[in-house]
Amino acid sequence: MTEIKDKSIQLFLDELASKAPTPGGGSVAALMGAQGAALLAMVCNLTLGKPQYAEVEAQMQDLLEKAEMLRSTLTAMIKADVDVFDRLMASYALPKATDDEKLQRSAAIQAVLKDATDVPLACARACHEVIELSETAANLGYLGVISDAGVAVMAAYSGLKSAALNVYINTSSLKDRAFAEAKLAELEQIMAGAEAKSESIFQLVRSKL
Repeated sequence: MTEIKDKSIQLFLDELASKAPTPGGGSVAALMGAQGAALLAMVCNLTLGKPQYAEVEAQMQDLLEKAEMLRSTLTAMIKADVDVFDRLMASYALPKATDDEKLQRSAAIQAVLKDATDVPLACARACHEVIELSETAANLGYLGVISDAGVAVMAAYSGLKSAALNVYINTSSLKDRAFAEAKLAELEQIMAGAEAKSESIFQLVRSKL
């Protein structure tokens, strides 16, 4: 089966719009983050080698490497979201005719729900990193493409908030409340200040246009 990342945009959107449960919002969250990271890489690539930006060459090279690593990570999360959701649906489809089957089914569902919480939480973490890196691109990047640094941070922030929704929905079904509360606390820490930071970078970019 062809991975989502290898499909055309049109086919991905068609599948997204269909009745099929996957791909869904989790994959879109990862894709938005990956697009943000790709835009940061673009800003770096169009800044590097320009004589007037020679003094920031090392910083932009470092940013490029980090952005490409995040792009790879977030791209992989598009499939990871599909995989964990498919596993969750398979768990819900397990037989439940006897008390023993019900117990096994419930245990399977709860185990996968923990993974289904960790996947979007990791996505949120990666999107937050893209947001943080966007500040460097906005401050030091080539002015001819500085608006793309702004689009990058907006994409990453959307990815972060979207991933958060998937953490919320999965933790709400977890019986292990200690696990759920720990993950929610981690999410809140990731999100703390993200909105203000994103808006600040957006305004920084706008001031340069």
